[in-house]
Amino acid sequence: MVMGMKNGILVLNKPRGITSQRAVNAVRRSFNMKRVGHAGTLDPLAEGVLPVLLGTATRASEFLIEKDKRYRARILLGVTTDTLDMDGRILSRSDVSITQGDVENALKQFLGEIEQIPPMYSAVSLGGQRLYSLARKGIEVKRPCRKVTVYNAVLAEFSLPYITIDVHCSKGTYIRTLADDLGKQLGCGGAVESLIRTKSGMFNIAQAIEMDSLSEDTPLIPTDKCFEEFEEINLDKKSADRVKNGVPIFYPAAVLGKTFRVYDENGIFTALMEGDTEEERPCLRLIRGFY
Repeated sequence: MVMGMKNGILVLNKPRGITSQRAVNAVRRSFNMKRVGHAGTLDPLAEGVLPVLLGTATRASEFLIEKDKRYRARILLGVTTDTLDMDGRILSRSDVSITQGDVENALKQFLGEIEQIPPMYSAVSLGGQRLYSLARKGIEVKRPCRKVTVYNAVLAEFSLPYITIDVHCSKGTYIRTLADDLGKQLGCGGAVESLIRTKSGMFNIAQAIEMDSLSEDTPLIPTDKCFEEFEEINLDKKSADRVKNGVPIFYPAAVLGKTFRVYDENGIFTALMEGDTEEERPCLRLIRGFY
């Protein structure tokens, strides 16, 4: 196949034990393409939904990363580790003497907008360095709190010393930090034993493709499927050419601030555009091109 010919999204079921970048590299090799990225890092311990973007779909990354996520986390209570999961070095052990009601009540304390401190073992950059690089050198630095939103967190299984929780949260939420904070709330400590991302935006685990089944013939999800909530506009060739040159186009039905999904004269998804005004006339301005 000719390099760079495929555009679209692959929902990959990332296996446990590899980085998200390694998973992306596997897709890159399978499709013989250079232009491949992903929409939301998963820890090496974590598995599940990893949207991988190919070709012009890589331009959708910033939009897809913003979407909500869903996770299932199995937490071992009674331990704390330096990585906040069971891949790390155990720092403490304690007895676990809690009830199912204790866990359910504690989870309620984490609903809504909360503040989290990113783990030292994370890809967050501080002062030009990744936190995990500092952590591997035994250096711990003060990290600023981040505001995230937990829309729902419910107890799915209770089998001490393990509990399993299902979490629906905003982007940027660290489930490892949630597990650690929950362990502190329960007075016994806790660390993630396993973690599955079951949904990322519109993509769910039922759609996910196993890494060992990848081939250049693996079907891709068209990029425009991610933007179906926006009204569709079909342009003639002259207008489509203007869009591809980054020039606003006059459009009588444009609504200020409204986003539109735009197609060229061949029905090919071309851009996301936003309603605006030009010379006091309604127009569309480019948000992101996919050509």
